[in-house]
Amino acid sequence: MVTIALRYDLRSPEWAATSHAEAYATTLDQCAWADENGIDMVVLSEHHGMEDGFLPAPLTLAAAIAGRTKRIPISVAAALIPLHDPVRLAEQLAVLDLASGGRVSIVAGAGYATHEFEMAGVDRKKRGALLEEYLGVMKQAWTGEPFDYKGRTIRVTPKPMSKPHPPIFMGGSSEKAARRAARLNLWFFPSIADVELMRMYKEECEAVGYAGFCVLPGGPGFVLVTEDPEKVWSEIAKYAWYDADTYRSWQTGGNRSEVATKAGNVEELKSEGIYRVVTPDECVALAEELGAFGVITLHPLMSGIPVELGWESLELFRSKVLPRIRPA
Repeated sequence: MVTIALRYDLRSPEWAATSHAEAYATTLDQCAWADENGIDMVVLSEHHGMEDGFLPAPLTLAAAIAGRTKRIPISVAAALIPLHDPVRLAEQLAVLDLASGGRVSIVAGAGYATHEFEMAGVDRKKRGALLEEYLGVMKQAWTGEPFDYKGRTIRVTPKPMSKPHPPIFMGGSSEKAARRAARLNLWFFPSIADVELMRMYKEECEAVGYAGFCVLPGGPGFVLVTEDPEKVWSEIAKYAWYDADTYRSWQTGGNRSEVATKAGNVEELKSEGIYRVVTPDECVALAEELGAFGVITLHPLMSGIPVELGWESLELFRSKVLPRIRPA
């Protein structure tokens, strides 16, 4: 059965229809709607110092969403581990785990945007080593027992509810990331659907004696449901192009992503398939095409599109798509 996700990064450039204040308030309302209507998960992202206000504190927002919902899982994908203090991060995630009933998971990322490392005062060249070090510190912290770290005695309490620790996937798109996930006894969620990465992860899991779990991404990065795709595409085209083109500009050598565009203009973007504006019938067909391992990602505030467009899409999905792909 296809997974249905709501995604938020809360980007809103100055020219967008939706302000940050309106976007945050709407996000909480939409997540409560999702909780009531059987949506499978909420996905939050993290970046820092972006002109459009890209969500810099996803754990804070995850806590607010957890407070407005009762059952829906919340994933931070990805949490940029080297940019944080690992002890503080372990404390925040332990509290989130307890307060949400174990509903918050993270995809651990090393980060890549140069300006973020400069802003945090972190050596970008050491991001892989820091990722491993900090995850080790966090896992040790979640035991609740005192331990030594950099000459200090550390103890994190209370312990999280989830055992052995809050759910963590390792992110990445390289062989190093795949093998790192297995060595650290973590699940693996690569940023690109490369079966070779899954093979290398499983190979390393066997070598280290870990019964791992890997899931590959599958599906468009943006789905909006409407009765008039041509009209709505014309209304959101500049938002989609902004979202795609700026995201592409942040990529650095060696990074790979399932949702990174290769389009040279709006028309190519429209036909590429990463951004889909579809009728209810087309959305049902997409769900069938993606199958059990695919994801329909509803991104109802993408780059600050008008709030009413996002709501119209969600309500149309609820009334004309959901009953057909999730019959009672």
